[in-house]
Amino acid sequence: MMIKSNTLAAPVTASSKTGLAALLLSAVFGFGVIFAVGLAQADALHDAAHDVRHANGFPCH
Repeated sequence: MMIKSNTLAAPVTASSKTGLAALLLSAVFGFGVIFAVGLAQADALHDAAHDVRHANGFPCH
């Protein structure tokens, strides 16, 4: 049994508002990451990186 569909996809265009919103969201996220890393204790960062490396299968020691 074959099902035919006659739907057409409309082209997707990004408006300048969408681009600006994405830029602002990315900037806020980036500054948030930098701020969080700057305030985190060195042991917490090491442990987080260590766990991620093991979870992805990379040797670290």
